[in-house]
Amino acid sequence: MKELVQFHPKDRRKYRVGGWHISIYQWMRINYGWKMNRIPFAEFLGRSRCILGEGAVIERLRRNNDLVIDPHIVNSGFIYDEVKRAALAAICRQYLDIGFEHGLPLLLSTPTWRAGRERIAAAGYQELDVNGDNFRFLDALRNNYGEYSRKVVICGLLSCRGDAYNPADALAPAEAREFHAWQATMLAEAGVDFLLAATLPALSEAAGLALAMAATGMPYIVSFVVRPEGTLLDGTPLKEAVAAIDAAATPSPLAYLVNCTHASIFRSALVHEVNSSSLVRERVVGLLANTAALSPEELDNSVGLVEEDPEAFGRNVAGLHGEFGMKILGGCCGTDDRHIGWLAKQLTRDLATS
Repeated sequence: MKELVQFHPKDRRKYRVGGWHISIYQWMRINYGWKMNRIPFAEFLGRSRCILGEGAVIERLRRNNDLVIDPHIVNSGFIYDEVKRAALAAICRQYLDIGFEHGLPLLLSTPTWRAGRERIAAAGYQELDVNGDNFRFLDALRNNYGEYSRKVVICGLLSCRGDAYNPADALAPAEAREFHAWQATMLAEAGVDFLLAATLPALSEAAGLALAMAATGMPYIVSFVVRPEGTLLDGTPLKEAVAAIDAAATPSPLAYLVNCTHASIFRSALVHEVNSSSLVRERVVGLLANTAALSPEELDNSVGLVEEDPEAFGRNVAGLHGEFGMKILGGCCGTDDRHIGWLAKQLTRDLATS
């Protein structure tokens, strides 16, 4: 496999290749096969019986005492530092290796969870294409896997402006649309396979994010944090949140996910007699699960990592495919390669016998 090219973020020099002068990014595109022919994500999702999601990335980097997380953009600047880039790449490769080993389609997310324009400026990276560079970093890793790379999709990851566990921080729909439009455009123009707005606590900002993503023309997915009672953190019933966003955004989201939620809480929310519905169970296609059956408030205030046995995690999360037909199943806080490895193993067994 080819090694990822190391490049300086401010390198905008031209390089001579044959009779042409090209940029380092064009050189990488030529040598690493960027933008190889891939089927549209909607078709990819439709064809796939199940897609393995990556596990935690940011939270695993936080556990490494040798790495400093940026207070503004978190891990989005890691690609510009040799040591940090290596740490980020090592985690991503673990998930790629697991998908490759089991032959499962795989979903990776760009390290751009906090890469909105105001945060990038506050971190001092405003002269760089942080969103595009993070996609190209991940795409180069993907393309190291030969034919298997065609089974790997990369979403452009966005989230809410404020605290993802505090719905009181949520923007109003119009304000959210304006605020998130820039990042949605940057990720779409970079060439991601689809857009994903994740860890959303409130309907208002989720609706605005949907409008911003819809305007790019890219397929997109909206992902909530939910309570066992079948509501978002702001108290909106899941059935109302899905119906409201579907009605407000044109085109509507390709689908919905839930993330940063334990499998047991997800299951409870999905079958709630009052706040869920058959529409919710049709439109919600997966879970990126954490390892703690705690409320968001308890998780936010936890001083230590709450882990779940990796084998039990894999069994419980994989069971959602057979029980509800969930297509995208992966990890969030508390997970690592062990959890995703057991999930992949269980999914492979289940798919072989179904």
